Amino acid sequence: MSTEPDWITTPVTPDLLRGQLDVEPTAHGLLPHRLPARARRQIPDDQTATAQAQPSGVRVVFRTAATTVELDTLPTKRAYRGFPTPADGVYDLVADGKLAAQATVTGGRLRTIIDMFTQAVELTEGPPGTARFTGLPAGDKDVEIWLPHTEITELIALRTDAPIEPARDNGRRVWLHHGSSISHGSNATHPTAIWPVLAAAAGGVELVNLGFGGSALLDPFTARAIRDAPADLISLKLGINIVNGDVMRLRAFTPAVHGFLDTVREGHPDTPLLVVSPILCPVQEDTPGPLAPDYDGTTLRFKATGDPAERAAGRLTLNVIRDELARIVEQRAADDPNLHYLDGRDLYGESDYAEFPLPDEVHPGPDGHRRIGENFARLVFTGKGPFTP
Repeated sequence: MSTEPDWITTPVTPDLLRGQLDVEPTAHGLLPHRLPARARRQIPDDQTATAQAQPSGVRVVFRTAATTVELDTLPTKRAYRGFPTPADGVYDLVADGKLAAQATVTGGRLRTIIDMFTQAVELTEGPPGTARFTGLPAGDKDVEIWLPHTEITELIALRTDAPIEPARDNGRRVWLHHGSSISHGSNATHPTAIWPVLAAAAGGVELVNLGFGGSALLDPFTARAIRDAPADLISLKLGINIVNGDVMRLRAFTPAVHGFLDTVREGHPDTPLLVVSPILCPVQEDTPGPLAPDYDGTTLRFKATGDPAERAAGRLTLNVIRDELARIVEQRAADDPNLHYLDGRDLYGESDYAEFPLPDEVHPGPDGHRRIGENFARLVFTGKGPFTP
């Protein structure tokens, strides 16, 4: 006799998704995007296009009494030629706010980065797969399936052993956060363990995560996307990609920050807006970029290759960035009482680095993500923090 449940199949539609700004119909199903179509048409590089399509913070949300759930997807995974192949991305199923099950999807497409500097890519096709979750708590519950934060994920179908209905409105404020690969979730082991997700859970808010690995570059199309997106709270973690990509000098950086803030304020004139500077990163505190990979055959680390003496000519370091962001926010806050500044070293500083060093000298590991999330929640969502209800 078959032990398979009597499945109820539900197409994945936009009303079942949270955390995305757009969805794209594909030959297989539905592809969430974290930038709208207009912004995507202006993206100049493969890195940003890929990062925004990786569904960090995106989840499938519904209410059900099901104890077994399956989600069919077509993942697109990423590898670097000459480096070990990363493990399959993790799907986190959260029931009534608690992590209840995890799954992976084998197979799928593989995008191999042939050259880290030119971002040349080789694509290998592969089949769809299924994330299967069993043994879920009995009874009606709110279910969230958080998608792998570093795998592009086309959603095909949802199967359950009990009917589903749309998730209830929980009345939570929407927190839109923009940042770099650390906000995207680099080195976190599963999607609900990245620091913005941890901070959102502690703060009782709905997260829209616009953390883009390598691509928090003050791009105008990103500012317009934030301007046009619904949000009750907004944070912008700026600076690290500007330095490690060596894409600007101080003369260009300052007006670019003003322009980014001006654009966001066009759509959110009174929304609490927090500017966050980079966390501690010793290799770039006083040394300009660009960063370069340093692989010894077993461990990938990064090193800064700029000349500290060129700071006088406008080359940017993290300390220069922090001083300038603090100055800009102080200047603008005279006319904008809802604009705030947070030094990133208050989230992860010297004592945190001593306890939880950066595994690759740039990105925190799982313990570092947890520390940043805890500190953000404490400093921003409680007491006199700028996002305190």
